[in-house]
Amino acid sequence: MDSETLRAQQAPLKAKYRENPASSLFTLKASGSLDGEGMTCKVSTARGLAEAGLHEATGGDGLSLCSGDMLLEALVACAGVTLKAVATALEITVRSGTVRAEGDLDFRGTLAISKEVPVGFRAIRLNFDLDTDATEEQLATLLKLTERYCVIYQTIKVAPDLSTELRVDRPEA
Repeated sequence: MDSETLRAQQAPLKAKYRENPASSLFTLKASGSLDGEGMTCKVSTARGLAEAGLHEATGGDGLSLCSGDMLLEALVACAGVTLKAVATALEITVRSGTVRAEGDLDFRGTLAISKEVPVGFRAIRLNFDLDTDATEEQLATLLKLTERYCVIYQTIKVAPDLSTELRVDRPEA
């Protein structure tokens, strides 16, 4: 896709959202099932079920997906798509490339071994290796705009309001 095609595809959406800001608000949803054996959660995806389970460092068997890995995979996917869209809009040719994310976890936190150890990633590193002839200035702009417009990157960087609710279905007596 070239920049003109991308702009043409996005132009009516941008116009609609400018004219009616409320139309730009979407609620994305995900759900999972706790049914079945073992320490797993079956998450419905557009491509079928993804079965998430405990990481091997917390007692998992390594056969199920790790939600921490899935978070990093979501970051890689979003950053990769965003970088390609930004490169297209800026008319920067990216012939090929690789996007990688690494995250450091101390599992003592999630295993309740130490209350001083936080639960979650301590650090996440996102790396792009590109085959491009872009100038240093273009690359700086490409990276800056990729960071700015990548939904997952921004969600991790600037945590959203988060709430939980627990409902119990009790059998009628």
